[in-house]
Amino acid sequence: MCPFFAVAQSNTEVYLFTITPNENTITLTNQQNISNNEGYDNQPSFYNDNQVLFASTRNGQTDIASYNVRDKKVTWINDTGFGSEYSPTKIPNQKAVSAIRLDTTGLQRLYSYDFKTGKNKEVVKDLVIGYHTWYSENILISSVLADGGLDLVVSHLKDGTNYTQQKKIGRSLHKIPNSNLISYISKENEQWQIKSLDPITGVTQKIIETVPEAEDMCWLNNGTILMPKGNTIYAFNPKTDTRWKILTSFQDPNVYNITRVTTNPTSSMLAIVSDVSPEIIVQKQLDAYNARDIDAFLATYSNNIQLFDFPNNKTNEGKEELRTLFDGFFKRTPDLHAEIKNRIVLGNKVIDEEYVTANGRSFSAVAIYEVQNGKISKVTFIQ
Repeated sequence: MCPFFAVAQSNTEVYLFTITPNENTITLTNQQNISNNEGYDNQPSFYNDNQVLFASTRNGQTDIASYNVRDKKVTWINDTGFGSEYSPTKIPNQKAVSAIRLDTTGLQRLYSYDFKTGKNKEVVKDLVIGYHTWYSENILISSVLADGGLDLVVSHLKDGTNYTQQKKIGRSLHKIPNSNLISYISKENEQWQIKSLDPITGVTQKIIETVPEAEDMCWLNNGTILMPKGNTIYAFNPKTDTRWKILTSFQDPNVYNITRVTTNPTSSMLAIVSDVSPEIIVQKQLDAYNARDIDAFLATYSNNIQLFDFPNNKTNEGKEELRTLFDGFFKRTPDLHAEIKNRIVLGNKVIDEEYVTANGRSFSAVAIYEVQNGKISKVTFIQ
């Protein structure tokens, strides 16, 4: 069974906003990039109203970072060395954080970490937990990897028992405000649903049909559900609404594809995760090209990058071929420079009309870049 997090990770950033309630809606202000770090920064949650936890890339692995809202500083809770931590979550009534740890051996388990010292211990044995939330300090609700999907499992830590409540669920698990229920996304049917679970009785109930293919959600204290899709956050209050409403659509190219949302205990702040936009990735590639910096240039490409001459004549494949192709070219072309005359961004595709100077010769060309998981995966050239 493959570890849940043993997959390619995208280049993501964590953003923090202030939530300002208005008469009939809310607005998001004071946007801050609180991770501001190359690589994977993801899975935020609030330790309290002043500290945001998230998984962050450091020295080739991910550790648990804590952002202090008041001081605007990031500190680190752990430094495992032989594993990476994901999904950090405050443990109720303890000065500790739980997180999924994927060891370099491939072992994936849930551990607790002392918030001050980082000292850790295993929480649940044998289960390959992908995501989790706490019902109480002794009852854990998890999305557990099973049969290629995720099962909803309730774990009673005092007696070590685990109960599977449902198969085919999503990753987003939350305590519903002002209730004794947990929400989860059910994928049993073609149309996904948000459901509630009473972990004590095992009773489940449908709350709402979800926005199609929206994986993540969170609750505000007033009972409103927030769900992101693309650059838009949707809102729905089961008590008052009959349909989803658009809360906000971001025009900032940095907030391109929102994959996570979470609020602090008082619903005064919202943290989101967004992929770095394709335009920014392609621009980094262009800047490195003009600087003839081969390492920075290659860093913007996926390992399986494919180059084509229009329409579909493959010329190169793989990052090592790309290094061979461009390393020497950079070294023997001191006047190399590409200027963008026009740029069109369509979803994950960036189309650049370029005017290139190389070895005393200038020419026009068009490059179509396709970006997946924060890296350029395909380039088609038209000359």
